Amino acid sequence: MRTEQEISRAMEQYADMVRRICLVHLKSYHDTEDIFQTVFFKYMMYSGSFDSEAHEKAWFVRVTVNACRDLLRSLRHRTAEPLEILDTLPAEVTASESRREVLEAVLALPPKYKDVIYLFFYEGYQATEIARILKKRVNTIYTLLSRGKALLRQSLGGEEFE
Repeated sequence: MRTEQEISRAMEQYADMVRRICLVHLKSYHDTEDIFQTVFFKYMMYSGSFDSEAHEKAWFVRVTVNACRDLLRSLRHRTAEPLEILDTLPAEVTASESRREVLEAVLALPPKYKDVIYLFFYEGYQATEIARILKKRVNTIYTLLSRGKALLRQSLGGEEFE
């Protein structure tokens, strides 16, 4: 377990970096604060030593990224998504469908499409970022996005959904 001085020094040195990484990945202030606390708790409990300051910084980056990915993958986070997808949908779809119907249509998608659609529309990730998160090829992500959009278009009864 780390001393109070070590934790204070690390917080002064790495707090801004950890928060920025979290905001980039999560795009949510509240989730960022949760991960921030998790990362520094892990640091406090970590009994290993670091070879250099660069090694310590790399440890913080890796632990932060992994914690963000874990949160994005968690069931709690997937079922508690905001409804910002409606802002990205064409006007004719949002005019004809209620928020609940759109959300139900997204949640009814098969998991491989739901994950990609969620990360693309709700979290704002690009295909290359989604590929890294899901450990799939970028072209696979484009295919899943295309097919997922087609399934949404079909379930919402819309003609165009791009």
